[in-house]
Amino acid sequence: MKLMVFILNKIDTLEYLLEGLSAAGIGGATIIESSGLAMTLSKLGSSFLSAPIRALFSGDEDNRTILSVIRDDQLDLARRVIYNTVGDLSMPNTGILFTLPIDFAEGIRKNYDKQKLVDSSNRQKD
Repeated sequence: MKLMVFILNKIDTLEYLLEGLSAAGIGGATIIESSGLAMTLSKLGSSFLSAPIRALFSGDEDNRTILSVIRDDQLDLARRVIYNTVGDLSMPNTGILFTLPIDFAEGIRKNYDKQKLVDSSNRQKD
């Protein structure tokens, strides 16, 4: 398993991205409102940034950090969904994608057979 971390700069694509990931079988994710260093310094009025650079960050748009625990075999599919939705990540202001190995995880729903879940819930009602 891997922790997939995607920092999405094009937040107008968030809904389409989440729908695409869900359709691809990647159903669990946590979305966090986040902000980059330059944007935060700009909002704070930091003297560290020159006026022309600060003007580049005058908007209210931040980014979203998407965290998802995925199986190793889901990474290529997730990357395709991200590239098809957001575009080429080598272009500026699109996003940053990386993964981290997971040594331990608890509380993650496995891919259960749907019929087993139905049978189990029916037995509990009896």
